[in-house]
Amino acid sequence: MILRSVFSSNQLYSRTLTQMTLVSPASSHFPILSMPQNSSKNVAVIGAGSAGLVAARELQREGHSVVVFERENQLGGTWVYTPNTESDPVGIDPNREIVHSSLYSSLRVNLPREVMGFGDYPFVAKKKSGRDPRRYPGHGEVLDYLNDFAVDFGIIGLVRFGMEVRYVGMLDNGKWKVSYRKRENDAVFADEEYDAVVVCNGHYTEPRIAYIPGIEVWPGKQIHSHNYRVPDPFQDQVVVLIGGAASATDISREIAEVAKEVHISSRSATSGVPLKLPGYDNIWLHDMIEGVGSDGSVNFQDGSKILADIILHCTGYKYHFPFLETNGIVTVDDNRVVPLYKHIFPPAYAPSLSFVGLPWKVIPFFLCELQSKWIASVLSGRISLPSKEDMNADIEAFYSSMAASCIPKRYTHNMDDNQFDYDDWLAAECGSPPSEEWRKQMYFISRKNKKILPETYRDEWDDDDLIIQAHEDFVKYIPELAQEQKLSR
Repeated sequence: MILRSVFSSNQLYSRTLTQMTLVSPASSHFPILSMPQNSSKNVAVIGAGSAGLVAARELQREGHSVVVFERENQLGGTWVYTPNTESDPVGIDPNREIVHSSLYSSLRVNLPREVMGFGDYPFVAKKKSGRDPRRYPGHGEVLDYLNDFAVDFGIIGLVRFGMEVRYVGMLDNGKWKVSYRKRENDAVFADEEYDAVVVCNGHYTEPRIAYIPGIEVWPGKQIHSHNYRVPDPFQDQVVVLIGGAASATDISREIAEVAKEVHISSRSATSGVPLKLPGYDNIWLHDMIEGVGSDGSVNFQDGSKILADIILHCTGYKYHFPFLETNGIVTVDDNRVVPLYKHIFPPAYAPSLSFVGLPWKVIPFFLCELQSKWIASVLSGRISLPSKEDMNADIEAFYSSMAASCIPKRYTHNMDDNQFDYDDWLAAECGSPPSEEWRKQMYFISRKNKKILPETYRDEWDDDDLIIQAHEDFVKYIPELAQEQKLSR
């Protein structure tokens, strides 16, 4: 079955990643770059989403001077909901006005809040008016959490809001030039120099679009999920939805409440014949699209054919750094950001240029925190990187092993089952404790429930013992939880 082959590929990828990048020789086994100890750097952070906020905190904790550039007028990045959508619904027009958020109105997180939070700043329900106490809350609660984090750690004062960064490039003196302007009214760009730049601009803005033979003559409408907000525009329509990830699952079911028909096209949707989704009278699962016609038809590889009004691409996003100029040294090749040591440092510019938050199929906040700790410590000189030659050799070995295993480039930053090995490797480098066992177990239980109970897993669960363990850990950071813990038993 297709599903089995995809799963096997992910397992093989996890083993390959472990062998080639995570348990490669520790930095002490490599020749070490000479770096001043405990040196403070002047660092620019691009983006004030979750990655940028925790990067700013860790850099500041390490004694660096930090400026965070944020294009929007508030922090939160992709967690800032807006009903606005882009002028080009599929998001391929380079001249469109960019909308950075990809949230739809009804979105709820697909991880339990205990798992989601930063390691030393638990994401617990707060007894305040307007807050969402659910274990799998809506997007607004996540934004509130990030705002709380920024206030409690004094990060807001580091952020320059409404600043559009147009250029980041290295100068002859080894520093980085950052050119920016106030989005709304400045025609002239201001230039500043920094010792280092940490790129935290997210990867949910530049849509990936499925290639569909015949699409240039197909008369229907197309939209990418980046521009999906509410189901109303799909009223009484026949919709073809491409994709099989979490957003596709949620959106297809929401659209089905108003649409005439919803046809899901996915590599893992069927075993070769169209199937009706159990529990629904108007959702069908199909193989991939074979092609479309000028009569509005959509033909699937399973041999079925329908007449459709809308094609909705839930097909993910591209890594995109339009402001970054590296003279071709750092590029994006089939969604592989290359070359990056441990998904963070391009050897030619290490450690003064780094990226936070590129891996996917992960617990993002927790991973970004560990990446940021490592970056901050390397910049200060407390932790040393291998030589550029050895970093490049490690990267090439990883890429070669992926190619030998027939793993596509686009899966380079896909962590999946291997994320905790990566997290624990980062933690060891930084002298931090490894991932908590309850966090690992809770993540895998949640992921399993999401697959077998996609409509109820957010409101029904059977891991209360793990919740208790999590809260026992959280007491270290939120002492008042101790009393609540006693009352709940």
